Amino acid sequence: MTALSHHLLATIWSALELPAPDTDAVSFTGHANLPSYYAVTDLAAASIGAAALAMRELAALQGASEAPVSVDRRLASLWFGWSLAPVGWERPALWDAVAGDYACLDGWIRLHTNAPHHRRAALDVLGCTPDRQAVEQAVAQWQGAALEAAMVANRGCAAQMRSAGDWHAHPQGLAVASEPLIAFDTRPCGGAVAWAGTRTGTRTGTEARPLAGVKVLDLTRVLAGPVATRFLAGYGAEVLRIDAPDWNEPGVIPEVTPGKRCARLDLHHAPDRAVFEQLLAEADVLVHGYRPEALARLGYDENYRRQANPGLVDVCLDAYGWSGPWTGRRGFDSLVQMSCGIAAHGMQASGAGKPVPLPVQALDHATGYLMAAAVVRGLITRVTQQRATQARLSLARTAALLMTTEGEIGGVQLAPVAPDDYALALEHTAWGPARRLRAPVAVAGMAMAWRQGASDLGSAPAQWAAP
Repeated sequence: MTALSHHLLATIWSALELPAPDTDAVSFTGHANLPSYYAVTDLAAASIGAAALAMRELAALQGASEAPVSVDRRLASLWFGWSLAPVGWERPALWDAVAGDYACLDGWIRLHTNAPHHRRAALDVLGCTPDRQAVEQAVAQWQGAALEAAMVANRGCAAQMRSAGDWHAHPQGLAVASEPLIAFDTRPCGGAVAWAGTRTGTRTGTEARPLAGVKVLDLTRVLAGPVATRFLAGYGAEVLRIDAPDWNEPGVIPEVTPGKRCARLDLHHAPDRAVFEQLLAEADVLVHGYRPEALARLGYDENYRRQANPGLVDVCLDAYGWSGPWTGRRGFDSLVQMSCGIAAHGMQASGAGKPVPLPVQALDHATGYLMAAAVVRGLITRVTQQRATQARLSLARTAALLMTTEGEIGGVQLAPVAPDDYALALEHTAWGPARRLRAPVAVAGMAMAWRQGASDLGSAPAQWAAP
Protein backbone atom coordinates (compact mmCIF):
# COMPACT_ATOMS: atom_id res chain seq x y z
CA MET A 1 0.00 0.00 0.00
CA THR A 2 2.90 2.35 -0.62
CA ALA A 3 0.65 4.37 -2.96
CA LEU A 4 -1.52 5.29 0.03
CA SER A 5 1.59 6.18 2.04
CA HIS A 6 2.57 8.58 -0.76
CA HIS A 7 -0.95 10.01 -0.89
CA LEU A 8 -1.01 10.70 2.85
CA LEU A 9 2.49 12.17 2.66
CA ALA A 10 1.34 14.55 -0.08
CA THR A 11 -1.64 15.60 2.07
CA ILE A 12 0.56 16.27 5.08
CA TRP A 13 3.17 18.09 3.02
CA SER A 14 0.49 20.34 1.57
CA ALA A 15 -0.68 21.13 5.10
CA LEU A 16 2.89 22.15 6.00
CA GLU A 17 2.78 24.82 3.29
CA LEU A 18 6.35 24.14 2.21
CA PRO A 19 7.53 24.11 -1.42
CA ALA A 20 6.79 20.80 -3.09
CA PRO A 21 9.89 18.56 -3.16
CA ASP A 22 10.76 16.05 -5.85
CA THR A 23 8.04 13.38 -5.65
CA ASP A 24 10.77 10.72 -5.67
CA ALA A 25 12.45 12.25 -2.60
CA VAL A 26 10.70 9.81 -0.24
CA SER A 27 10.52 6.07 -0.75
CA PHE A 28 8.54 3.59 1.31
CA THR A 29 9.69 0.01 1.79
CA GLY A 30 7.71 -2.98 3.02
CA HIS A 31 4.14 -4.09 2.33
CA ALA A 32 2.91 -5.59 5.61
CA ASN A 33 0.41 -3.62 7.69
CA LEU A 34 -0.81 -3.37 11.24
CA PRO A 35 -4.17 -5.17 11.55
CA SER A 36 -6.63 -2.28 11.49
CA TYR A 37 -9.81 -1.18 9.75
CA TYR A 38 -7.98 2.05 8.94
CA ALA A 39 -4.60 2.44 7.22
CA VAL A 40 -2.56 2.94 10.38
CA THR A 41 0.70 1.73 8.86
CA ASP A 42 0.39 4.17 5.98
CA LEU A 43 -0.33 7.01 8.40
CA ALA A 44 2.72 6.02 10.45
CA ALA A 45 4.98 5.93 7.41
CA ALA A 46 3.63 9.17 5.96
CA SER A 47 3.82 11.20 9.18
CA ILE A 48 7.36 10.06 9.96
CA GLY A 49 8.31 10.62 6.33
CA ALA A 50 6.96 14.16 6.40
CA ALA A 51 8.92 15.04 9.52
CA ALA A 52 12.12 13.60 8.03
CA LEU A 53 11.54 15.34 4.71
CA ALA A 54 11.11 18.67 6.50
CA MET A 55 14.37 17.97 8.35
CA ARG A 56 16.07 17.33 5.02
CA GLU A 57 14.78 20.66 3.71
CA LEU A 58 16.22 22.45 6.74
CA ALA A 59 19.56 20.68 6.30
CA ALA A 60 19.60 21.66 2.62
CA LEU A 61 19.05 25.25 3.65
CA GLN A 62 22.20 24.90 5.76
CA GLY A 63 24.16 23.66 2.75
CA ALA A 64 23.65 19.88 2.89
CA SER A 65 22.85 17.92 -0.24
CA GLU A 66 19.19 17.03 -0.81
CA ALA A 67 19.56 13.38 0.07
CA PRO A 68 16.75 10.87 -0.51
CA VAL A 69 14.49 9.88 2.38
CA SER A 70 13.62 6.22 2.95
CA VAL A 71 10.89 5.10 5.34
CA ASP A 72 10.64 1.51 6.54
CA ARG A 73 6.88 0.92 6.90
CA ARG A 74 7.44 -1.99 9.29
CA LEU A 75 9.65 0.00 11.65
CA ALA A 76 7.36 3.02 11.35
CA SER A 77 4.48 0.80 12.49
CA LEU A 78 6.51 -0.54 15.41
CA TRP A 79 7.50 2.97 16.50
CA PHE A 80 3.78 3.72 16.77
CA GLY A 81 3.76 1.13 19.54
CA TRP A 82 6.66 0.92 21.99
CA SER A 83 10.19 1.55 20.78
CA LEU A 84 11.97 0.55 24.00
CA ALA A 85 12.57 -2.99 25.26
CA PRO A 86 13.85 -3.11 28.87
CA VAL A 87 16.76 -5.46 29.57
CA GLY A 88 16.56 -6.92 33.09
CA TRP A 89 13.80 -4.61 34.34
CA GLU A 90 10.11 -4.04 33.71
CA ARG A 91 8.32 -0.96 32.47
CA PRO A 92 5.71 0.33 34.95
CA ALA A 93 2.09 -0.47 34.12
CA LEU A 94 0.72 1.70 31.32
CA TRP A 95 -2.91 1.82 32.45
CA ASP A 96 -4.53 2.45 35.80
CA ALA A 97 -6.65 -0.48 37.02
CA VAL A 98 -9.88 1.50 36.61
CA ALA A 99 -9.20 2.83 33.11
CA GLY A 100 -10.98 1.17 30.20
CA ASP A 101 -14.25 0.59 28.35
CA TYR A 102 -17.48 0.00 30.22
CA ALA A 103 -20.99 -0.93 29.13
CA CYS A 104 -23.63 1.65 30.06
CA LEU A 105 -27.40 1.60 29.59
CA ASP A 106 -27.29 2.60 25.93
CA GLY A 107 -23.84 1.62 24.68
CA TRP A 108 -20.25 2.06 25.79
CA ILE A 109 -18.12 4.65 27.51
CA ARG A 110 -14.39 4.87 28.15
CA LEU A 111 -12.90 6.18 31.38
CA HIS A 112 -9.35 7.56 31.40
CA THR A 113 -8.05 7.45 34.97
CA ASN A 114 -4.26 7.25 34.71
CA ALA A 115 -3.78 10.58 36.47
CA PRO A 116 -4.76 10.37 40.16
CA HIS A 117 -6.99 13.47 39.98
CA HIS A 118 -8.83 12.05 36.95
CA ARG A 119 -9.35 8.80 38.81
CA ARG A 120 -10.75 10.63 41.84
CA ALA A 121 -13.07 12.62 39.59
CA ALA A 122 -14.46 9.44 38.04
CA LEU A 123 -14.98 7.64 41.33
CA ASP A 124 -16.64 10.71 42.86
CA VAL A 125 -19.20 10.78 40.05
CA LEU A 126 -19.82 7.04 40.22
CA GLY A 127 -19.85 6.94 44.02
CA CYS A 128 -17.97 3.66 44.20
CA THR A 129 -14.66 2.17 45.29
CA PRO A 130 -11.66 1.78 42.91
CA ASP A 131 -12.62 -1.81 42.18
CA ARG A 132 -13.28 -2.72 38.57
CA GLN A 133 -16.38 -4.75 39.32
CA ALA A 134 -17.79 -1.92 41.41
CA VAL A 135 -17.07 0.53 38.57
CA GLU A 136 -18.76 -1.78 36.06
CA GLN A 137 -21.88 -1.98 38.20
CA ALA A 138 -21.99 1.79 38.71
CA VAL A 139 -21.46 2.65 35.04
CA ALA A 140 -24.19 0.19 34.02
CA GLN A 141 -26.78 2.44 35.71
CA TRP A 142 -25.98 5.46 33.52
CA GLN A 143 -26.90 6.66 30.06
CA GLY A 144 -23.66 7.25 28.17
CA ALA A 145 -24.18 10.92 27.35
CA ALA A 146 -25.22 11.75 30.89
CA LEU A 147 -22.22 10.01 32.41
CA GLU A 148 -19.82 11.64 29.96
CA ALA A 149 -21.25 15.05 30.81
CA ALA A 150 -21.04 14.37 34.55
CA MET A 151 -17.42 13.23 34.27
CA VAL A 152 -16.42 16.29 32.24
CA ALA A 153 -18.23 18.63 34.65
CA ASN A 154 -16.26 17.06 37.51
CA ARG A 155 -12.94 17.65 35.69
CA GLY A 156 -12.65 14.00 34.75
CA CYS A 157 -11.87 12.30 31.43
CA ALA A 158 -14.44 10.13 29.67
CA ALA A 159 -15.84 9.58 26.20
CA GLN A 160 -19.09 7.97 25.11
CA MET A 161 -18.72 5.72 22.07
CA ARG A 162 -20.24 7.43 19.04
CA SER A 163 -20.55 6.28 15.46
CA ALA A 164 -18.74 8.15 12.71
CA GLY A 165 -22.13 9.37 11.48
CA ASP A 166 -23.03 10.71 14.91
CA TRP A 167 -19.66 12.46 15.15
CA HIS A 168 -19.96 14.01 11.70
CA ALA A 169 -23.31 15.50 12.74
CA HIS A 170 -22.11 16.56 16.19
CA PRO A 171 -21.26 20.27 16.64
CA GLN A 172 -17.71 19.36 17.64
CA GLY A 173 -17.30 16.97 14.73
CA LEU A 174 -18.48 19.71 12.38
CA ALA A 175 -16.04 22.17 13.94
CA VAL A 176 -13.09 19.79 13.60
CA ALA A 177 -13.96 19.06 9.98
CA SER A 178 -13.66 22.76 9.19
CA GLU A 179 -10.19 23.07 10.74
CA PRO A 180 -6.98 22.58 8.74
CA LEU A 181 -4.77 19.61 9.56
CA ILE A 182 -2.17 22.12 10.80
CA ALA A 183 -3.24 25.71 11.43
CA PHE A 184 -0.35 28.12 10.85
CA ASP A 185 -0.01 31.77 11.72
CA THR A 186 3.14 33.81 11.14
CA ARG A 187 4.30 37.26 12.18
CA PRO A 188 7.49 39.30 11.78
CA CYS A 189 10.28 38.27 14.13
CA GLY A 190 11.12 41.87 14.94
CA GLY A 191 14.71 41.41 13.83
CA ALA A 192 16.88 39.40 11.47
CA VAL A 193 17.47 35.75 12.40
CA ALA A 194 19.96 34.03 10.12
CA TRP A 195 19.92 30.58 11.71
CA ALA A 196 17.81 28.81 14.28
CA GLY A 197 19.59 28.09 17.52
CA THR A 198 21.63 31.29 17.58
CA ARG A 199 21.37 34.88 18.59
CA THR A 200 24.42 35.87 16.51
CA GLY A 201 23.54 34.53 13.07
CA THR A 202 26.22 31.83 13.20
CA ARG A 203 25.22 28.50 11.74
CA THR A 204 25.18 25.77 14.40
CA GLY A 205 23.43 22.88 12.65
CA THR A 206 25.40 20.30 10.71
CA GLU A 207 24.45 17.94 7.91
CA ALA A 208 24.34 15.07 10.41
CA ARG A 209 22.67 17.07 13.22
CA PRO A 210 20.61 19.82 11.55
CA LEU A 211 19.00 20.91 14.84
CA ALA A 212 22.24 21.25 16.81
CA GLY A 213 22.03 24.41 18.89
CA VAL A 214 18.23 24.69 18.70
CA LYS A 215 16.69 25.12 22.15
CA VAL A 216 13.30 23.45 22.54
CA LEU A 217 11.23 24.15 25.64
CA ASP A 218 8.93 21.14 26.10
CA LEU A 219 5.67 21.59 28.02
CA THR A 220 3.98 18.41 26.87
CA ARG A 221 2.58 15.23 28.40
CA VAL A 222 1.45 11.87 27.12
CA LEU A 223 1.83 11.22 24.28
CA ALA A 224 1.84 13.28 21.08
CA GLY A 225 3.96 16.18 22.32
CA PRO A 226 6.69 14.00 23.85
CA VAL A 227 6.86 12.03 20.57
CA ALA A 228 7.42 15.31 18.73
CA THR A 229 10.22 16.47 21.00
CA ARG A 230 11.82 13.00 21.02
CA PHE A 231 12.10 13.26 17.23
CA LEU A 232 13.60 16.76 17.47
CA ALA A 233 16.12 15.59 20.06
CA GLY A 234 17.03 12.74 17.73
CA TYR A 235 18.31 15.27 15.20
CA GLY A 236 20.34 17.34 17.62
CA ALA A 237 17.93 19.74 19.34
CA GLU A 238 18.49 20.58 22.99
CA VAL A 239 15.16 19.62 24.55
CA LEU A 240 14.37 20.77 28.08
CA ARG A 241 11.15 19.27 29.40
CA ILE A 242 9.38 21.07 32.25
CA ASP A 243 6.83 19.35 34.49
CA ALA A 244 4.94 20.37 37.61
CA PRO A 245 6.34 19.04 40.92
CA ASP A 246 3.56 16.46 41.33
CA TRP A 247 3.17 15.23 37.74
CA ASN A 248 4.18 11.72 36.69
CA GLU A 249 3.39 9.30 33.91
CA PRO A 250 5.68 6.35 34.77
CA GLY A 251 4.41 3.99 32.08
CA VAL A 252 5.61 6.16 29.20
CA ILE A 253 8.54 8.23 30.48
CA PRO A 254 11.22 5.67 29.49
CA GLU A 255 9.67 5.62 26.03
CA VAL A 256 9.73 9.32 25.26
CA THR A 257 12.66 10.99 27.05
CA PRO A 258 15.84 9.89 25.23
CA GLY A 259 18.04 12.86 24.46
CA LYS A 260 16.03 15.15 26.73
CA ARG A 261 16.77 16.85 30.02
CA CYS A 262 13.78 16.78 32.37
CA ALA A 263 13.20 19.38 35.08
CA ARG A 264 10.39 20.50 37.36
CA LEU A 265 9.02 23.98 38.05
CA ASP A 266 6.00 25.19 39.99
CA LEU A 267 4.54 27.97 37.86
CA HIS A 268 2.43 29.12 40.80
CA HIS A 269 5.65 29.91 42.71
CA ALA A 270 7.36 33.25 41.99
CA PRO A 271 11.00 32.06 41.91
CA ASP A 272 10.11 29.19 39.57
CA ARG A 273 8.13 31.56 37.36
CA ALA A 274 11.20 33.76 37.00
CA VAL A 275 13.25 30.74 35.91
CA PHE A 276 10.59 29.71 33.40
CA GLU A 277 10.34 33.20 31.95
CA GLN A 278 14.09 33.30 31.36
CA LEU A 279 14.00 29.87 29.71
CA LEU A 280 11.14 30.99 27.47
CA ALA A 281 12.97 34.14 26.45
CA GLU A 282 16.02 32.10 25.41
CA ALA A 283 14.18 29.28 23.62
CA ASP A 284 13.98 28.87 19.87
CA VAL A 285 10.95 26.59 20.07
CA LEU A 286 8.08 26.11 22.51
CA VAL A 287 6.06 22.91 22.22
CA HIS A 288 3.07 22.67 24.53
CA GLY A 289 0.10 20.38 24.97
CA TYR A 290 -1.91 22.04 27.70
CA ARG A 291 -5.57 22.68 27.05
CA PRO A 292 -6.42 26.02 25.42
CA GLU A 293 -6.22 28.90 27.91
CA ALA A 294 -4.25 26.85 30.47
CA LEU A 295 -1.09 28.87 29.89
CA ALA A 296 -3.17 32.05 29.75
CA ARG A 297 -4.48 31.40 33.25
CA LEU A 298 -0.86 31.21 34.41
CA GLY A 299 -0.14 34.56 32.79
CA TYR A 300 1.63 33.18 29.71
CA ASP A 301 -0.88 33.74 26.96
CA GLU A 302 -0.05 34.14 23.30
CA ASN A 303 0.57 37.87 23.62
CA TYR A 304 2.97 37.36 26.51
CA ARG A 305 4.90 34.72 24.60
CA ARG A 306 5.17 36.94 21.53
CA GLN A 307 6.48 39.86 23.55
CA ALA A 308 8.87 37.75 25.60
CA ASN A 309 10.32 36.04 22.52
CA PRO A 310 9.39 37.62 19.17
CA GLY A 311 11.14 34.93 17.12
CA LEU A 312 9.66 31.95 18.97
CA VAL A 313 8.40 28.94 17.01
CA ASP A 314 5.28 28.13 19.04
CA VAL A 315 3.64 24.73 18.34
CA CYS A 316 0.73 23.43 20.39
CA LEU A 317 -1.89 20.70 20.36
CA ASP A 318 -5.08 19.72 22.09
CA ALA A 319 -7.40 16.73 21.93
CA TYR A 320 -10.65 17.87 20.36
CA GLY A 321 -9.75 20.88 18.23
CA TRP A 322 -9.45 24.63 18.53
CA SER A 323 -13.04 25.61 17.72
CA GLY A 324 -16.49 24.32 18.61
CA PRO A 325 -18.20 23.58 21.95
CA TRP A 326 -15.55 21.11 23.10
CA THR A 327 -12.63 23.50 22.82
CA GLY A 328 -10.71 23.01 26.04
CA ARG A 329 -12.16 19.57 26.84
CA ARG A 330 -9.71 17.15 28.41
CA GLY A 331 -8.91 14.27 26.12
CA PHE A 332 -6.49 11.57 25.13
CA ASP A 333 -6.00 9.35 22.08
CA SER A 334 -8.19 6.53 23.41
CA LEU A 335 -11.01 8.97 24.21
CA VAL A 336 -10.89 10.66 20.81
CA GLN A 337 -11.10 7.23 19.15
CA MET A 338 -14.33 6.62 21.09
CA SER A 339 -15.78 10.06 20.35
CA CYS A 340 -15.14 10.27 16.61
CA GLY A 341 -16.32 6.82 15.54
CA ILE A 342 -13.06 4.88 15.19
CA ALA A 343 -13.83 2.42 18.01
CA ALA A 344 -17.44 2.02 16.84
CA HIS A 345 -16.33 1.32 13.26
CA GLY A 346 -13.93 -1.34 14.48
CA MET A 347 -16.67 -2.93 16.56
CA GLN A 348 -19.13 -2.99 13.67
CA ALA A 349 -16.64 -4.16 11.03
CA SER A 350 -15.30 -6.97 13.22
CA GLY A 351 -18.64 -8.09 14.60
CA ALA A 352 -17.26 -7.77 18.12
CA GLY A 353 -19.48 -7.09 21.07
CA LYS A 354 -17.34 -4.26 22.44
CA PRO A 355 -15.38 -1.25 21.14
CA VAL A 356 -12.46 -2.10 18.85
CA PRO A 357 -9.87 0.68 18.88
CA LEU A 358 -6.80 1.03 16.70
CA PRO A 359 -4.00 -1.46 17.43
CA VAL A 360 -1.76 1.41 18.60
CA GLN A 361 -2.26 4.97 19.78
CA ALA A 362 -1.91 6.18 16.22
CA LEU A 363 -3.53 9.57 16.76
CA ASP A 364 -0.95 10.47 19.39
CA HIS A 365 2.03 9.24 17.41
CA ALA A 366 1.00 10.68 14.06
CA THR A 367 0.16 14.05 15.59
CA GLY A 368 3.54 14.00 17.32
CA TYR A 369 5.40 13.67 14.03
CA LEU A 370 3.18 16.32 12.45
CA MET A 371 4.11 18.62 15.32
CA ALA A 372 7.79 17.91 14.77
CA ALA A 373 7.39 18.71 11.07
CA ALA A 374 5.58 21.94 12.00
CA VAL A 375 8.49 22.92 14.26
CA VAL A 376 10.98 22.39 11.45
CA ARG A 377 8.73 24.31 9.06
CA GLY A 378 8.74 27.15 11.61
CA LEU A 379 12.53 27.13 11.76
CA ILE A 380 12.72 27.25 7.96
CA THR A 381 10.27 30.15 7.87
CA ARG A 382 12.25 32.01 10.51
CA VAL A 383 15.42 31.74 8.46
CA THR A 384 13.99 32.37 5.00
CA GLN A 385 11.25 34.90 5.76
CA GLN A 386 12.29 36.41 9.10
CA ARG A 387 8.89 35.45 10.47
CA ALA A 388 7.91 33.64 13.65
CA THR A 389 5.44 30.77 13.41
CA GLN A 390 2.59 29.50 15.53
CA ALA A 391 1.08 26.10 14.66
CA ARG A 392 -1.96 24.36 16.15
CA LEU A 393 -2.84 20.68 15.80
CA SER A 394 -5.33 18.32 17.42
CA LEU A 395 -5.81 14.60 17.84
CA ALA A 396 -9.34 14.88 16.49
CA ARG A 397 -8.15 16.49 13.26
CA THR A 398 -5.53 13.78 12.77
CA ALA A 399 -8.32 11.25 13.33
CA ALA A 400 -10.29 12.88 10.52
CA LEU A 401 -7.35 12.32 8.18
CA LEU A 402 -7.00 8.68 9.20
CA MET A 403 -10.73 8.09 8.74
CA THR A 404 -10.45 8.90 5.04
CA THR A 405 -8.52 5.63 4.63
CA GLU A 406 -9.34 1.93 4.73
CA GLY A 407 -7.14 -0.77 6.21
CA GLU A 408 -6.44 -4.21 4.79
CA ILE A 409 -7.47 -6.65 7.48
CA GLY A 410 -7.10 -9.57 5.08
CA GLY A 411 -3.79 -8.43 3.59
CA VAL A 412 -0.20 -9.12 4.62
CA GLN A 413 -0.07 -8.55 8.35
CA LEU A 414 2.87 -7.10 10.23
CA ALA A 415 4.92 -9.77 12.00
CA PRO A 416 5.50 -9.28 15.76
CA VAL A 417 8.57 -7.34 16.82
CA ALA A 418 11.75 -9.40 16.53
CA PRO A 419 15.30 -9.05 17.94
CA ASP A 420 16.59 -7.81 14.57
CA ASP A 421 14.23 -4.83 14.78
CA TYR A 422 16.34 -3.36 17.60
CA ALA A 423 19.60 -1.46 17.37
CA LEU A 424 22.63 -3.41 18.52
CA ALA A 425 23.83 -0.89 21.10
CA LEU A 426 22.26 -0.79 24.54
CA GLU A 427 20.61 2.42 25.66
CA HIS A 428 21.53 3.28 29.23
CA THR A 429 18.37 4.68 30.78
CA ALA A 430 17.64 5.88 34.30
CA TRP A 431 15.89 2.55 34.96
CA GLY A 432 18.51 0.24 33.51
CA PRO A 433 19.76 -0.93 30.12
CA ALA A 434 17.33 -1.22 27.23
CA ARG A 435 17.19 -1.69 23.50
CA ARG A 436 15.61 0.88 21.22
CA LEU A 437 14.11 0.03 17.85
CA ARG A 438 16.17 0.88 14.80
CA ALA A 439 15.27 4.22 13.27
CA PRO A 440 12.17 4.03 11.05
CA VAL A 441 13.54 6.56 8.57
CA ALA A 442 16.88 7.11 6.87
CA VAL A 443 18.23 10.28 5.31
CA ALA A 444 21.70 9.90 3.82
CA GLY A 445 24.27 11.59 6.05
CA MET A 446 21.74 12.24 8.82
CA ALA A 447 21.08 9.77 11.64
CA MET A 448 18.31 9.84 14.21
CA ALA A 449 20.26 9.32 17.43
CA TRP A 450 20.22 10.65 20.98
CA ARG A 451 23.05 12.03 23.10
CA GLN A 452 21.82 10.20 26.19
CA GLY A 453 19.40 7.52 27.21
CA ALA A 454 15.93 8.11 28.59
CA SER A 455 15.85 9.97 31.90
CA ASP A 456 13.25 10.40 34.63
CA LEU A 457 11.15 13.48 35.26
CA GLY A 458 12.84 16.02 37.50
CA SER A 459 16.30 14.53 37.01
CA ALA A 460 17.92 17.72 35.67
CA PRO A 461 18.04 21.36 36.71
CA ALA A 462 15.75 23.82 34.96
CA GLN A 463 18.42 25.43 32.83
CA TRP A 464 19.82 25.16 29.35
CA ALA A 465 22.88 22.95 29.03
CA ALA A 466 26.25 24.67 28.99
CA PRO A 467 27.59 25.19 25.42
